[in-house]
Order: sequence, then structure tokens, then C-alpha cells
Amino acid sequence: MQKLKDKRCVVTGGARGIGRAICEAFADEGARVVLTDIDTEEGRKAADEIGCEFSELDVASEAHWNKVAKQYPAIEVLVNNAGITGFEDGPAKHDPEHVSLAEWHRVHAVNTDGTFLGCRYAIGAMKESGQGSIINMSSRSGLVGIPGAAAYAASKAAIRNHSKSVALYCAQQGWEIRCNSVHPAAIFTPIWEPMLGDGPDRDAKMAALVADTPLKRFGTAREVAALCVYLSSDESGYMTGAELTLDGGLLAGSAASPG
Repeated sequence: MQKLKDKRCVVTGGARGIGRAICEAFADEGARVVLTDIDTEEGRKAADEIGCEFSELDVASEAHWNKVAKQYPAIEVLVNNAGITGFEDGPAKHDPEHVSLAEWHRVHAVNTDGTFLGCRYAIGAMKESGQGSIINMSSRSGLVGIPGAAAYAASKAAIRNHSKSVALYCAQQGWEIRCNSVHPAAIFTPIWEPMLGDGPDRDAKMAALVADTPLKRFGTAREVAALCVYLSSDESGYMTGAELTLDGGLLAGSAASPG
């Protein structure tokens, strides 16, 4: 039995990485997937390979969300996955002392505003049926401070908290519209490749990046996608306002045994 049979699911930032893995997993579970992305070339290519629909979406644009609302006025699932770190164009100063206001706004426009606009759209698209699942992609960085990525950490913390506000609001209205946040840590996607390279020390670099993780490995995009399938399915019908971490035990505490 497919867990998402005929559910209309919209996924933002679906062209690559975690977003693409979510689209693939949803399609495998029988969903009618709408893959959205600001990158139209890669988005259409991914959608063709998966066998789903594609819609261009800049999540920071209210006009783009209004267009999506007209195209898909009724949905069962929204995954607010699209996000940026602020380091897409290379190294930059993102600590609390040196990050520029423009860079702060750029990160929050995509991560915070994009999630807010997505949640607002989803509520409108789900409230007639009174049912649905909103999944907001936060991060381990939304639960702890990240001195070198202050804007990113603050935006992911905002997503965590807004998810709870949305969950409570929908429950107050008497709707079974659930909203939960997902908090991945080091998930292996192409974004890590520039740091790893393809030299003989690649394995050593990978090990160093997860040295503090109790499970001593990267997570996979498919593992994140599997959690999103669960949160989208009827099996998680009693879960709302929750935050779920996929961090290999990183936030559990020290992996060392007491002496």
C-alpha cells in the first residue's frame, strides 16, 4: 500500500539534494508531486526524470506564491525545503560582528520569509478540506548557535518556532492541518563536494567533518526523505508542532563514556 496515494504534494527547492530526494520518495509512494525551484533548467530536468510536475518558484517572492496558489488551490502536503546558507558564492563573513545587513536580509528572505509565505499558502490550500501536512525544513543549526553563520542559524531557529505557531493556530481553528519541523545536521549532498574534492585525502576529510558525530558518518538525503514521507502520511496524524532531528546523535550529548 502506497502511503501517499493520490496526495497532492508541493515541494520547494526540489531540483537537487534533499528536495529532490523528497520528490523521488513521494513519487514512489504514489503522490502527485509538484517539484518547484527557482532554477528552471535543473527543476524541469529533475521533474522529467522523476515523472512529476514542475513549477517555477522563488520562495521569497509573494507574487510567485500567488501564482502557485492559482495553479494548485488545493493540496494535501507542502514541504518548505528551499533554503540558502549565505555561502553559495564562496566564503563570506557571516559572524554576528561582520555580517552585512544586506546579507542578513538575503538569507532571511529565502529561509524565513519563504517559509512564512509557504505556510500561509498551505493553510489557504488545505483549510477547505480541513486536513493536511506542512513540513518545514529547519536544521540542527536552528537549535544551537553557529557563530560563523549567524543569519542562517537565526533563520532556521525562526522556522522552528513558526512551525509551532502554525501548528497551534490550525488546531485552534479545528482543522487537522499539521505542521512539524525537520532538523537535519550533516546530510551528504553535492553542497559538500567543494570541501571534499577528489584527491587521495577525500576519505580523511569526510571523517574529519563528522568526527564529532556519535554515529561517525554523514546522513543521507533519502533518510531525510523517509521522515518526510512519514510526516506526510496518515500514520503521523497525531503529530503536530513537533521538531524531529536527524543528526547522528550530535545533540544527544557526549558520546564518551564516563571514566
